[in-house]
Amino acid sequence: MIYLDHLLQATRGALQNAGTATQFTGFSHDSRQLEPGELFVAVRGERGNGHDYLLDALRKGAGGLLLEARTFSQLSEQMLTTLQTSDCALVVVEDTRLALQAYAQFILARWKPTVIAVTGSVGKTSTKEAIASVLSTRYPTFRSWQNYNDLLGIPLSLGRLEEQHRYAVLELGCDHPGEITELCHLVQPQMGVLTNIQPVQLQYFGSLDQLANELGTLLTALPKDGYCFYNHQDLLLQSMVNTYPPQQQTHLQPFVSLPSHPEVPVQIRLRQLDWDGLKFQVAEDDQELSLETIELSSHLLGRHASATMLAAYQVAIRCGFTPEEASLAIQLLQPLVGRLSPLPGLQGARLLDDTHNASPASLIAGLETLKALTPAQGGGRIAVLGDMLNLGAYEEEAHRVVGTVAAECVDYLIVRGELADILATSALQAGLDSERIIFTSSHEDAAQAVRNLLDNLPTGVEAVVLIKGSEETRMERVTEMLLARPWEASECLVRQTPGWKKTIFRHADRPTWVEIDLNAIGNNTHHLQALVGPHVQILISLKADAYGHGAVKVARTALHNGARMLGVATVTEAIPLREANITAPILVFGYVPLWQMREAIRLGVTITLYSSEAAQALSHAAQELDKTVRVHVKVDTGMGRLGIRWEQSEEIIALVREITALPGLELEGLYTHFAQADASDQSYSLMQLARFQQILALLEEQSLRPPIVHAANSAATLSLTAAHFDLVRPGIAIYGLDPSPEVRVPSEFRPALSFRTQVSQVKWIPAGEGISYGSTYWTTRPTKIAVLPVGYADGFRRGPQNWGYVLIHGQEAPILGRVCMDQCMIDVTDIPHVRVGDEVVLIGRQGEATLTAEKVAERLGTINYEVVAELLARVPRVD
Repeated sequence: MIYLDHLLQATRGALQNAGTATQFTGFSHDSRQLEPGELFVAVRGERGNGHDYLLDALRKGAGGLLLEARTFSQLSEQMLTTLQTSDCALVVVEDTRLALQAYAQFILARWKPTVIAVTGSVGKTSTKEAIASVLSTRYPTFRSWQNYNDLLGIPLSLGRLEEQHRYAVLELGCDHPGEITELCHLVQPQMGVLTNIQPVQLQYFGSLDQLANELGTLLTALPKDGYCFYNHQDLLLQSMVNTYPPQQQTHLQPFVSLPSHPEVPVQIRLRQLDWDGLKFQVAEDDQELSLETIELSSHLLGRHASATMLAAYQVAIRCGFTPEEASLAIQLLQPLVGRLSPLPGLQGARLLDDTHNASPASLIAGLETLKALTPAQGGGRIAVLGDMLNLGAYEEEAHRVVGTVAAECVDYLIVRGELADILATSALQAGLDSERIIFTSSHEDAAQAVRNLLDNLPTGVEAVVLIKGSEETRMERVTEMLLARPWEASECLVRQTPGWKKTIFRHADRPTWVEIDLNAIGNNTHHLQALVGPHVQILISLKADAYGHGAVKVARTALHNGARMLGVATVTEAIPLREANITAPILVFGYVPLWQMREAIRLGVTITLYSSEAAQALSHAAQELDKTVRVHVKVDTGMGRLGIRWEQSEEIIALVREITALPGLELEGLYTHFAQADASDQSYSLMQLARFQQILALLEEQSLRPPIVHAANSAATLSLTAAHFDLVRPGIAIYGLDPSPEVRVPSEFRPALSFRTQVSQVKWIPAGEGISYGSTYWTTRPTKIAVLPVGYADGFRRGPQNWGYVLIHGQEAPILGRVCMDQCMIDVTDIPHVRVGDEVVLIGRQGEATLTAEKVAERLGTINYEVVAELLARVPRVD
């Protein structure tokens, strides 16, 4: 409970409106999650500003608002009147973050709970919750909320601290040097718990030693009569403790110390590890003594949970519990949501939902728990793993290490993410059969892969599915799709609040990025398959990095949703697909020079042939490598590009005969390409189709028809049913874009790509000033411009025409002057409240406004294909 007078004393804030409430149930800094009666704190963040949501907080029933003076002084008269005439208390401070910290220090000093600080690399939240749960069986105990563990989260949590709380168990986290020191200064802990030192947040600490030094500052922050409990089984932590002077080690106690003989080593003897939980005994490892033992049990899963239980046990003993009282309280411990939480899954499967976060240590613990809880020969161990992030230079090595462990613990491995690919490759090298490894790029495809495995498991096999990944990978979405009772997701899964549901993590390396909706790719593939029917295969065209959408992720998604083959323009476009362990057939549409044929054969791609010389050279290369290569013959029926002209029917038949006779070659297909299938007048396409059918008839007469005949691109797939044959080759339609204004994709198709950036500066330019290179635009009035970090080196066209306008705050903002290589300027004079960091849409939807690739293409005098394909590789793609 927060009392208004306490808040004003602590923060020295100015009460600008008294409102009706003198106390508040807690703090909230997210208006989407605010509960009536809470105090809304407007916090400035890297990606947003809470001051933009004051009215939303009022509408949600906030009892008070805490905001900054610099914003308060700039409020419009209308906004000011609204706030000051509301029933909401209005407190103005210089800095809301510092005000929260001041309140935290004030309330801890006033209520004087014993503060127990828990830190470490892995298991902080579980340990904090276990300690608080055990202590609360005897004393009123406060715990920091979920994993709110930084200089913002801890003060927010302490808004619910009450006078009666005797203990406050607080989790301390860090992602940069000095943070633990600041947190300890803030909360002044009397007791500490160090869980372990494992690779996390190494992108900021660089090494485990530096991370250890940071976490170790908890030891020196404790008072002389304080106690710190540490996990002596963590070798790096034990080594760090040993470096402390003897006088500082007096109050350092390992998790598994026993009172009778502290110098005698101890060991953990496992008694039970099953779905009911964990039971173990701690005994002195000395055959002559064996005087003291501790036996603990709980409902926590996994051998690693012993450290959590022992930490809770020893803190409880220090706080006055008897051994019996502590043991009984620990027996009540249950798995936390998202931390190896057992849940009922589809088709009787058990889910091990471990989606809270992921690090190498926690992922290995999850895999070992999966192995321990399932029969050795059952064949039902399934792991669905996403990326482990924030590991710095150790990132790739960490995934390789975990992949090796996975090979020993799972029967089937499903991965989602680029780093998880490394994990899967390592598992493959460690001996896991390639047929038991499934690569996916979306949550939906990962969940569907599990469903497919469950459908095919032998009767009686117990299936257990471990789902895990870093917070940003949002792997709880996979769990939700596998729940036997999905309507219970809000209660049993992490990140289910409205705020989290709307939160999308972006891993873009710069503030200009392309978003790819892989669900749209899957949706469009499904609809195309329904359109052509079950007897027609789909080949997805991935030319130009999947038309700028990212070939690997698009390929995986399309293949999981019904596509059978892939198509590329060049042999080199096939390389990243094969390196990503994509084994589906790949047809190279374009010219393959003689010197590249060996590489093509090595990659196992299918080659397009249209000359005898190329066929003989390919046969020679195949024999040298002792391989067989599939080939398709291309017929030019009116496109005027690659292929044998249809009039040369005898040459076509001769080439087909030659290919069937040449060693190392397998004739798989025959195809052509339409020149005007996207036109409203289909007469030219029908002529091409007739020519192709004539060639096909000649081949059929001589029993030379290959197994796969194809002709239809996206436009012909949508508008010319007679051209479907055995296979269609959609490109632009797969991405949800219209082949042309005359041939549009059906309404159920969705564009997969959006192109976005952020405002980097806002400023006023006087009238009569030039904008950008050449001063081609002169202001005719005082003009407020926004500078955007996007330019023609990103594919954001400079000339002869540029985009014309972009979308900001759901409104059109004209581009002023010439687009630069890396930047451009837009006019936001008539768009209020534009500020640095605001999102700008270059292609896509914003509110009710839409700027499509087709609209951009019309402005540029080109086609949507070129617009998306020209988005350069330096623009990061996120999904």
